[in-house]
Amino acid sequence: MSLPDLTNYLIFARVVAAGSISAGARELGMPKSTVSRRLTELEDEQGIRLVHRTRKGLKLTDIGQAFLIHCEALVSAAEAAQQVTQLVRETPRGTVNVSSPYALSQSLLTVLLPPFMQAYPEVNVQLTVTNRPINLIDESIDVALRVRSSIEDSSLIARPLADSPGTLYGAPALLARFGTPQHPLDLLQFPHLSLHYTSGRYTYPLSAENGEQLSISFNPRLITDDMLVLREAAVQGEGLVALPNYLCADAVAAGQLQRVLPNWQLPVGIMHLVYPHRRGLLPAVRVFIDYMVEHIPALAQRSLLIG
Repeated sequence: MSLPDLTNYLIFARVVAAGSISAGARELGMPKSTVSRRLTELEDEQGIRLVHRTRKGLKLTDIGQAFLIHCEALVSAAEAAQQVTQLVRETPRGTVNVSSPYALSQSLLTVLLPPFMQAYPEVNVQLTVTNRPINLIDESIDVALRVRSSIEDSSLIARPLADSPGTLYGAPALLARFGTPQHPLDLLQFPHLSLHYTSGRYTYPLSAENGEQLSISFNPRLITDDMLVLREAAVQGEGLVALPNYLCADAVAAGQLQRVLPNWQLPVGIMHLVYPHRRGLLPAVRVFIDYMVEHIPALAQRSLLIG
């Protein structure tokens, strides 16, 4: 038995409830001729007369009256189903898959996630913390935090949230041993710590306020993708390191690290919230994005992120 065209059943119920084909067509937003044709198709499918069309309107046959009861049940079921999907669309619930590098997770999301989850108790967060490149589509990630000068990917929406400036840092004991650098060339005598660069070339691209630019090459003693390891090694005096200001603000306040060459600037990264370019974001994903867009710049203004 082939499945019936339930659209005709629903049209039949709506037209009978409206009292006439004209009134039913107006409620359905369909041409009168289309509604009339659909009713004829329905009667042909059933092989029996369901309704008499009179000048005063529609008059159900006895079998049409019995048939209508089931059609009305279909309408009620369809409306109930629509309410379910509408509720899902309107109420934030379910799981948001988030990706973040270690440094942002351990310094930023530790502050923001608990109040977010309190505000949206029906939303679960699955956080993947990694410094490796993530393909959001292939790995089913809804939202990612990234720090880049720019993000060129037409399949993604990248919303800039806050600048993430970095600085050269060194421990007071290290600076006492080697001297406080007065010029970028003074950096050549220091040991260095660094993030991993796939190019294999380790440099500090520095810019002065007067526009002068210098690129200082160095050979790191320690290379790792874990910024917290780099920070702690720098605190212990193992070398100079270039890190985001937000990550070193507490160590600077505690006197464990000092800024080196503060009149020379490293390139400024930009913190982005990145998510796939698609319509119909689930409410849970949408409120997570909105929450981060609202609160990360506020934290930056309070100097939590920029040090």
